[in-house]
Amino acid sequence: MTPPSLKQIVLDHVAHAVPAWKDAWARYAPDLGAEWKSGGESIGFSPAQLRFANGARIELLMPHDTTTNDFLARFLERNGPGPHHLTFKVPDLLAALDAVRDAGFDPIGVDLRDPGWKEAFIHPKQATGVVVQLAQALVDWASPPPEGYPTERRQKKNGDGPVAPASLLRVTHAVADLDAGIDLFSGLLGGQVEDRGTGPGEQWIDLRWDGPLAVRLVAPTDGPESKELSAWLGDRTGRVHHLLLAAEEPDTLVGADPAPPDLPGLGGSAPGSCPMVIKPEENLGLRLVVVPR
Repeated sequence: MTPPSLKQIVLDHVAHAVPAWKDAWARYAPDLGAEWKSGGESIGFSPAQLRFANGARIELLMPHDTTTNDFLARFLERNGPGPHHLTFKVPDLLAALDAVRDAGFDPIGVDLRDPGWKEAFIHPKQATGVVVQLAQALVDWASPPPEGYPTERRQKKNGDGPVAPASLLRVTHAVADLDAGIDLFSGLLGGQVEDRGTGPGEQWIDLRWDGPLAVRLVAPTDGPESKELSAWLGDRTGRVHHLLLAAEEPDTLVGADPAPPDLPGLGGSAPGSCPMVIKPEENLGLRLVVVPR
């Protein structure tokens, strides 16, 4: 019997591991218009959340108090900066953990001590190459921006003021086995199928939850056209390939170039949309694809 999907679950945010918050500010605030939402310190890391125009959020993680817990410092040492995890909010973590186990997954890092924030994780070896965090939160946390958070914004080409803030639309996650990705993100985590399709050397499916942020799973197909995506995945079960955003005048973004037509995960984009790509080396290990608003 197929285990039931989790209910009332939402994809809350995507996390980007960086050496320091301020290293990413110029990209996300002046360039893309993200507003500060919250930030603080915890054991081993400091999280900071930035909110885009559609309400979707990215969380910047930097090491903190590494003598007590060095997990994030070790992640950065092994992998360099880049995508770290996806956080799904659930109304009842204990019930969610029962569903996780019934579906054949082994939750780790279960922490129920704080009634305001209970959490557990699915290891990337089981979660198609990305850390999945499940969290039960009592309140939606907010805090004032720290000193130095940029207030300047990218300006329109015609000089008529700043461009509007960008929207963060989806996480494009490349997987070696599309069925395994569907089992996790739709079968267990309850993502609703919004669209699906095929392209040269790839197949993809779009999943959405109640909330602004979606996930596209993209997998290589048989044949020579899938060679590049297969090589990029290597022996991994999956990797976050890019974040898709919509913004005004994306051609003026620092370090942005026209996206090659064979870039994975762009199937189904509006004809003539001319997406721009910001390579991982231009954004602390996390590729961005930006389509015109």
